[in-house]
Amino acid sequence: MEQTTHLQSSDDFAQRKTEKEIRVALRGPKENHSILGVTAQKYHCWNCGANAENSTQFLFCEACRSVQPVNESTDYFQIFGLGREYKVKVEELEKKYKDWQKKLHPDLVHSKSQREREYAAEQSARVIDAYRTLTDPLSRAIYLVKLEGVLVNEEERITDPELLAEVMELREAVDEAEGTRALNEIQVQLQEKLRYWSNSFEDAYLNKNYDDALASIRRMTYYKRANEEIVKKL
Repeated sequence: MEQTTHLQSSDDFAQRKTEKEIRVALRGPKENHSILGVTAQKYHCWNCGANAENSTQFLFCEACRSVQPVNESTDYFQIFGLGREYKVKVEELEKKYKDWQKKLHPDLVHSKSQREREYAAEQSARVIDAYRTLTDPLSRAIYLVKLEGVLVNEEERITDPELLAEVMELREAVDEAEGTRALNEIQVQLQEKLRYWSNSFEDAYLNKNYDDALASIRRMTYYKRANEEIVKKL
């Protein structure tokens, strides 16, 4: 994938002076190194030229405090300094999310150039999307398998007879539920099923059994939708 960031390799940085030349330089090879077990590129700040201490988290330059352009090759886990694992510590994720938002807050960049304000808006939006994706078990599962190159049809129709029968039974139970208490009881059952299939996904993902991982995702997708319908009725 061609990069769209205004970052350069160490060999080219001192020689390039215009944005046009920088974009051309970006198409060439760059120095690679490994961070968190994945291949990453070594970057410099577009404003001061300082080296990125951690390329995968280079949203903000510690040297001149300039916001950096979005680097699409950085995945959501890397933004928060995490490995590609299904289990995440939500409290730790939330802390890192708040730290990024403080650095990217509009009040901190309102006096900056138009270019940097645009970078900050783009980075903030991406950090928000990353946070929402990784804090939701289903979204996190879908994102993980997509990173592995596995296609996920989120609108796939139910064809499994067993699941289809369960869907019909659950819909009937929701329709016939009388009052909040009955709906809450169904909701508790759904949450238990979500936990079960969430654990099932993790096992399949760790064993690289993507067929089973997708089957777990289908179940999780349905149970989450059913839970959302109950929430609307409560």
